[in-house]
Amino acid sequence: MDAHAGPNGDDKVSSATDVVALPTVVEVVSSPDSALPHDDERKSHGAVQSLAAGPETPPHRWYAYFKTKDFWFILLLGQVLALATTATNTFTSLLVQEGTSIPAFQTFFNYVLLNAVYTSYTIYRMGVRKWMRLLVRDGWKYVILSFLDVEGNYFIVFAYRSTTILSAQLIGFWAIVVVVVLSFLLLRVRYHWSQIGGIFVCIGGMGLLLASDHITGASSAGDPAPHPLKGDLFALLAATCYGLSNLAEEVLVSQRPLYEVVGQLGFWGMLINGAQAAIFDRASFRTARWTPAVAGYLTGYTLCLFLFYSLAPILFRLASAAFFNISLLTGSFWGVVVGVKLFHLRIHWMYPLAFTLIMAGHFVYYLGKNVLGEATKPWLGPRQERGVRGLGTARRRVERRSPPPMEVV
Repeated sequence: MDAHAGPNGDDKVSSATDVVALPTVVEVVSSPDSALPHDDERKSHGAVQSLAAGPETPPHRWYAYFKTKDFWFILLLGQVLALATTATNTFTSLLVQEGTSIPAFQTFFNYVLLNAVYTSYTIYRMGVRKWMRLLVRDGWKYVILSFLDVEGNYFIVFAYRSTTILSAQLIGFWAIVVVVVLSFLLLRVRYHWSQIGGIFVCIGGMGLLLASDHITGASSAGDPAPHPLKGDLFALLAATCYGLSNLAEEVLVSQRPLYEVVGQLGFWGMLINGAQAAIFDRASFRTARWTPAVAGYLTGYTLCLFLFYSLAPILFRLASAAFFNISLLTGSFWGVVVGVKLFHLRIHWMYPLAFTLIMAGHFVYYLGKNVLGEATKPWLGPRQERGVRGLGTARRRVERRSPPPMEVV
């Protein structure tokens, strides 16, 4: 993913001496490393848009964002990510059918691939010395991000082993709650009524999916849950880890280049996941069946997960962690569509209705948003000056539409 080549495409963080020109004043930008807004920068997304817009900008309308290419792109990208998630779940089910269940170890290959591709490119762009300084200066941030990501993947496997699918999916909504609440409290994101309404519409659609599973018995097929309380706690813990990691990644990719963030996630995730697999998956590894089919399923799982981790940061930039999570709610629908062919499942009449309702929630979510949607991040300053200038960022578009910077002698 070389979205950062060339003078106009580089992901560059502004220095402490950057000067930004406003229509009537000159503002000296503070350090980009500050994650929290200053008092004079506590403005709504609308303030950012008004600064970015010139005098010829058309009046703001409730459907403004629907007329942009960005909206349709993130709508499609969200479903690509949902399909990638469905594919990884499908490959995991196929591995279990082959007698191979190595939850920590099978994810290890994904982190190895992410590290090989994105860390190599990061070193190419930065050089070895700057990359080593990055590990010393910012490594702790990426360790936290990687730990949350690894543990979220690990705990959800135990949740599905111990409780019913219905319980695990219901508790999965907690990830959305974590993202929305922490965005409001820590990042000063102020949600519009339509965004809250859109989230509830999507949850209503997911509720129809779960209800249809309950009616047809798909959510409780097979043996009863051996440890439902323990499984519910694992699911709650996994959802919390996912919500925290999604929010942390949204903040990091808004301030740093994509290749750096994904490369660091792969580097530290490889170390953390490898150690965890060596400790907890040894018995499963010895008893696993190793056949050509298993090798093919592991390859497919790794490639789909690699695609997911490569595309998710773009959605975090153009949209938000909240939109990311509601986009993944359609994964259950796509899973049944795939299961019709592979696992001989049948589609209940409520599934198409539920899918339509979830997608309608995506439109409700962006009612009344301006042409930049959620690309403007309130923690980056009124002109996004603390953010990186790169693929999908509002800062690039704000600076393109603004007058040339004034030079201060």
